[in-house]
Amino acid sequence: MPPTSTTNTQSPTFQTGASRPALDRKFTIAPMMDWSDKHCRYLWRLISRNALLYTEMVTTGALIHGDKNRFLDYNPAENPVALQLGGSNPAELAQCAKMAQDWGYDEVNLNCGCPSDRVQQGMIGACLMGHPQLVADCIKAMQDSVDIPVTIKHRIGIDDMEDYEGLVNFVSAVADTGCNTFIVHARKAWLSGLSPKENREIPPLKYDMVYQLKKEFPSLEIIINGAVTDIAQSQDHLQHVDGVMIGREAYHNPYLLAEVDEKIYGEAGPAPSRDLILSRYADYCAEEISKGTRLNHMSRHVLGLFQGKPGARIFRRYISEEAHKLPKDAGVLRRAFEAMQPAIENAERRAQEDSNR
Repeated sequence: MPPTSTTNTQSPTFQTGASRPALDRKFTIAPMMDWSDKHCRYLWRLISRNALLYTEMVTTGALIHGDKNRFLDYNPAENPVALQLGGSNPAELAQCAKMAQDWGYDEVNLNCGCPSDRVQQGMIGACLMGHPQLVADCIKAMQDSVDIPVTIKHRIGIDDMEDYEGLVNFVSAVADTGCNTFIVHARKAWLSGLSPKENREIPPLKYDMVYQLKKEFPSLEIIINGAVTDIAQSQDHLQHVDGVMIGREAYHNPYLLAEVDEKIYGEAGPAPSRDLILSRYADYCAEEISKGTRLNHMSRHVLGLFQGKPGARIFRRYISEEAHKLPKDAGVLRRAFEAMQPAIENAERRAQEDSNR
């Protein structure tokens, strides 16, 4: 059922329907299978108040025939948050878009970028770029069923699809439905011969094609995605497009989000410290444990919080070893922080000695 309560009492008020403010997509965090679940999204929201978060891709079949609560429930503190759908049947996508709206999601997004063999077999993901009219029919059916924004995430092309001309033809067909927001992964996807991991790394990045797309369709909101790893890169891209979507780096090094509110959204005030974020996340984990969630299902998302800091390896190792042994003890996170303190103190002492020389 739709969410009704929140753990983080300082989060924005949960809103539904037309009462929601317009979404600001200058900085978004990508849908990532097995990573961007509701626990990870809660962690990200503790770090940035403004970044728009996306769920993992959920297939229409999973929602229509499976456990809706499992796939749709989330903590309202995550808002603004968008649900990404995988599917190619217009009627089914419309039905699932309506579920997204009823559950309180701020946006529903159609996946036309995933290149895995598994999703191709169900006509889901990047293979849909070869069927622009079908995609347009899907988007239109979704739009007709909801009031929240319907958006699309896709590649710059697939296989032997003509480079820029093919991209323009695809975007034109979808834009004719009234769809306004296009999240574009600036790599082509090869549907055979490359694994999903290779498709994130081997096809060359062509940011210039996405920039040109914005010039050719100035009225559309164009969000760029692909190998963005820091805020400086994001600021550079924002000189050419409307928004940036960051992916794996946000998972491996989540504290990079601490700069988002100030440097992307212009908000004043200090970012929350790593230890404060960890403390708040430990409180969240304790509450989730009381509902039956195992600690290791949540603690894996916080492993990169101290990335690049003294003692980070100790922190990761402690959690990795202890969370499985003590699945009902959120105190593991605080003890992991305590375990890294000697390394922090040693680093500070060495820095002081160096400054005195």
